Amino acid sequence: MICLQLFLSFLQIGLFSFGGGYAAMPLIQNQIVDLHGWLTMSEFTDLITISQMTPGPIAVNSATFVGIKIAGFPGALAATAGCILPSCILVILLAKLYLKYRNMKTLQDVLGFLRPAVVAMIASAGVAVLVSAFWGEAEKILLSDTNWELVIIFFLCLFLLIKIKMSPVAVMLLAGVLKAGTALLGR
Repeated sequence: MICLQLFLSFLQIGLFSFGGGYAAMPLIQNQIVDLHGWLTMSEFTDLITISQMTPGPIAVNSATFVGIKIAGFPGALAATAGCILPSCILVILLAKLYLKYRNMKTLQDVLGFLRPAVVAMIASAGVAVLVSAFWGEAEKILLSDTNWELVIIFFLCLFLLIKIKMSPVAVMLLAGVLKAGTALLGR
């Protein structure tokens, strides 16, 4: 029964996560944290981090991770299949339609209207992860509850990515080393 629940939950994510992995994060959070309680918000943040570090789309990696955690290997198969099935079907249908109608102005207008919604979904997911990282599971966002160590690492990483144009892989490794180093110094 749990495999069917995993399949149906990730089928919904796969059906409605237009705009890629970041746009899917609010949907994934809603299903696995809010509706089913399979993960806490802290575990969800860790899930996003792990999904970023492993090859493949965030939604598929998330489905596999949650499936394994909840129901082992069968759960991973069910969740992953639910997540990718709509995409496989939609991509085949959309590719045929797009090739046939790609020069039609109405289609270009519709695609133009979808862009702001996708940006809003990505921003929403980013803010949720940021709040969880800086303030954890706190009920309210208070300056006194801020994890300043993570704030400093965040802005350092942002600087390295934007100004120095450092490789994202190198920035992730550096952030991990910095966090591990501060954890060791704190003990």
